[in-house]
Amino acid sequence: MIPPIRLGTVLFTMVEPHRGHELAYNRWYESDHFYSGCMIAEWNFCGDRFVATKRLKDLRYPAQSPMTPDPSIGSYLAIYGVIAGKHDEWNRWSVDQVNNLHRQGRMFTERDHIHTLLYDYRSSWQADPNGTAIEQALDRNYPGLVVNVGEFTGDNDWDGLARWTAEWAEGHRGAAWAPDLVSTNSPIPLLPDAPPDVVRIPNIERRFLQLHFVDHDPAEGWDGGWSTFGAELDASGVARHLWTAPFQQTVFGTDRFVDELW
Repeated sequence: MIPPIRLGTVLFTMVEPHRGHELAYNRWYESDHFYSGCMIAEWNFCGDRFVATKRLKDLRYPAQSPMTPDPSIGSYLAIYGVIAGKHDEWNRWSVDQVNNLHRQGRMFTERDHIHTLLYDYRSSWQADPNGTAIEQALDRNYPGLVVNVGEFTGDNDWDGLARWTAEWAEGHRGAAWAPDLVSTNSPIPLLPDAPPDVVRIPNIERRFLQLHFVDHDPAEGWDGGWSTFGAELDASGVARHLWTAPFQQTVFGTDRFVDELW
């Protein structure tokens, strides 16, 4: 039986190519790994790539964050979606496939995983209830994405976060910088035999990751817009803010932005 097209698992992989190898990395990822590492998998129904150039990295905050050892690190981001209810099958295939690619010498070594982790999709908010659903987000070609990471405080939970997110988004509806679509996701531990170059994240059980998709350059309206998200989250009493970072969509089949990373 073919399951409904509902998002279940999100793969979030943020990587830093070694300096001097960024062009080769970009070409390897788009011509091989984007497809052989994920998109050809059964139940992997969508994916997209984003990049943080220097001008966007300069907007990241705070400077000290568990997401990256330095604000200038973590240039490329790929996100994939897996059908709900098919996580175990896809995850087993994914680990086996990447280990096979390692044996074939098809894994680019001149790069570092900064934050590569699987997340359970929890909830979403749409500016237009009849607009783009989260299942369509990575096919929509959103030009911008703002990643926000937080950590629950006290006894707060996912329902409380969903309510606060909806209130926050509704409160900023109509602002030029505001998101069109927001998804909230909870981290999933890696399999024990996942590739060793993927960094293990300690103490992740209280963390969450939000993807805020925007219809414009993510730097637009930053001051007074996204620049205050962290303070608003902290003031909510729901969670502690850990990281805010803008990304822009890559242009497949080109080397655009490769010379703007640092």
